[in-house]
Amino acid sequence: MGKLNYLIESQQFDKELLFTLFKRADELRESKANDSLKGKVLATLFYEPSTRTRLSFESAMLRLGGEVISTENAKEFSSAIKGESLEDTIRVISSYANCIVMRHYEEGSAKKAISVSKVPFINAGDGKGQHPTQALLDLYTIYRELGKIDGLTIAMVGDLMNGRTVHSLSYLLGKFSNIKIIFVSPENLKIKDEIKEYLTRHNVVYEENSNLSEVLPIADIIYITRIQKERMSENDYELAKGKYAINSLNLGQIKLTSRIMHPLPHVEEIDLPIEVEENDKRITYFRQAENGVFARMALLEHLMK
Repeated sequence: MGKLNYLIESQQFDKELLFTLFKRADELRESKANDSLKGKVLATLFYEPSTRTRLSFESAMLRLGGEVISTENAKEFSSAIKGESLEDTIRVISSYANCIVMRHYEEGSAKKAISVSKVPFINAGDGKGQHPTQALLDLYTIYRELGKIDGLTIAMVGDLMNGRTVHSLSYLLGKFSNIKIIFVSPENLKIKDEIKEYLTRHNVVYEENSNLSEVLPIADIIYITRIQKERMSENDYELAKGKYAINSLNLGQIKLTSRIMHPLPHVEEIDLPIEVEENDKRITYFRQAENGVFARMALLEHLMK
């Protein structure tokens, strides 16, 4: 098992470390109090809006007895507005904290950050690139819900070109056996070729299918994502919006043993009554979000202890 000093992409995880983190996340879920990171400081540096990721990292750190310093809108309310380079920002903040979590609008920004950071660093999303801790909590959720990862059929639905959560989860699934991934997306938002090439090299079976109704009955996991309007032209958005959705009409096509996941926030791609979301065990995305706190607690311990 390799010890991580920073996390910028899913490919850094090996299977042994993943299951070690899952086990520790389960232990932390059951523990009432923990001060394993007492005296440590986490800096959360977010250049893009975030609710779940930022708050779950901050909650994770506080639950471990540590403290948090934070900027929520660093693009406008940090020295970046004055023209300071990202590298200089990271140099300074790494002298204030024991670990940095950063979300940035520019793909490749995480690699720039680790080149100068003096403390452990976590990529919380870099543009259209990756979001490795989302993939960690997604895989942890699959394992908790279904008791296994090998041998599953996973449908990934929606904006697969711009969706960094889909990219990161695909890379993680490449580490497991007898996985089949079905990519379902609008024609203009297909999964990147580099990810398909990675899956081929790791003997993961995948296919592309534009018909969601054909896919729903055979998938063990339906991982649906929103169309990311902020990352595309108005024309591309108009071509894609509303094309795929889970609703009361097609929910019955999904196996009772399957699970519906979403990295959130969801908009028109999930249209289900609140009572269904609260009572149908197939609806996993709120448990998925909760799992993020414990998965990130385990990761922060791994990086900072």
